Amino acid sequence: MSILPTAKTQPKPDLADLTVLVYGQTKIGKSTFCAQSEGALFLATEPGLNALDVYQVPVQSWDDLLNACAELEKGGHPFKTVIIDTIDNAYKFCTDHILKKLKVEHESDLGYGKGYAIVNNEFQRVLTKLAFRPYGLFLVSHSKETEVETRTGKYTRTVPTLPDKARKIVLGMVDMVLYCDLEDGEDKTTRRLIRTKPSKYYEAGDRTGRLPETLDLDFAKFFDAFSVAIAPLKAAAGKTAGAVPKQPQGDNR
Repeated sequence: MSILPTAKTQPKPDLADLTVLVYGQTKIGKSTFCAQSEGALFLATEPGLNALDVYQVPVQSWDDLLNACAELEKGGHPFKTVIIDTIDNAYKFCTDHILKKLKVEHESDLGYGKGYAIVNNEFQRVLTKLAFRPYGLFLVSHSKETEVETRTGKYTRTVPTLPDKARKIVLGMVDMVLYCDLEDGEDKTTRRLIRTKPSKYYEAGDRTGRLPETLDLDFAKFFDAFSVAIAPLKAAAGKTAGAVPKQPQGDNR
């Protein structure tokens, strides 16, 4: 039997099917935003949720995270969106776990690149497994400014605070990168917003390609915008699914 597909992959119609990176400065409202997702469960790797009425599992080690994932695997619970807050601490726990397991103090103790590779493989393995499960996955990170130097000069770019190798893993697997930012208005008010489009000055992205460039940092408005963005993709998928495929011509020789 052929393993090649006979139909196109359908677009994911629900936020609860997606993997999303949400990042921005401390206390801007990232956790509050994620808490409004459907069936939210926080895997809390740092304190900071005391002001929110949420379901949470305290995670203080990589084993804690693995145990929480194992419980989710069993099913029989109401949770539909898993939020790792923060993914930075999760990566640190992964590193500590591997170093302890291999009885070394630093990744470099294992020879050129080997320690880092083992840590990153474990980190990617677990995140990928979570992303393939029937839950939405929100990864929360802080932001930092970094200086980029090019042939024509230097400029400042805002990126998640994850270490470079971990950031590449996360950016490669997420469906959206939402940068939570502040914008000063002409009336001297400050607007909290989400940036969704790529820029040389910050990390952001939207694989639907249909979200507006900026949105208020409000989950209800984000959900409405996503629903509008995904509607044409769902309609197109419905037409494709309803089409009758061509039948191969028989050999009349």
